[in-house]
Amino acid sequence: MSLLKRVKREVTSSMPTLNNPQLMRQIIMDHYQNPRNKRKPIGTDYQQIHMDSVSCVDDIFVYVKIDNNRIVDCCFDGVGCTISIASTSMMTELVLGKTLEEAQQLMKHFLAMVHGQAYDEEILDEAIVFMNTSKQASRIKCATIGWDGLHEIMAHQHKNPKEDQHE
Repeated sequence: MSLLKRVKREVTSSMPTLNNPQLMRQIIMDHYQNPRNKRKPIGTDYQQIHMDSVSCVDDIFVYVKIDNNRIVDCCFDGVGCTISIASTSMMTELVLGKTLEEAQQLMKHFLAMVHGQAYDEEILDEAIVFMNTSKQASRIKCATIGWDGLHEIMAHQHKNPKEDQHE
């Protein structure tokens, strides 16, 4: 169970992180030190993209396995700053098992949030900890690098929908 979900059980507030910067940092550090789905995939039926940043150490590969319009696996590998690794770790957890349309909605709300626009905090789960990223423009690229990679893979999938379909 995620740290945020454990805290949510103990606190009656719907989103305790909104008022607790220390908890937000703790969730980010947990995903940085113990990234979820950080691995190279086994098998060749993954789409992949290399993402890097000229302004940060971020240099990651995002891997996605799509079957019948659903993300059946999402992982990443490489190096990055705390923000990029934590954000990409959360992204992989959020999109696992989702349809491409559901994943698109998650990306839409995450990107809106980090750019200071209106978003639905409920669907973002732990990724809500990046809500203040819009106040640090230099960190937006770090927080979105994995999400941008997933977006590019899904855009390619949309153009070539039969490419990764399996029976």
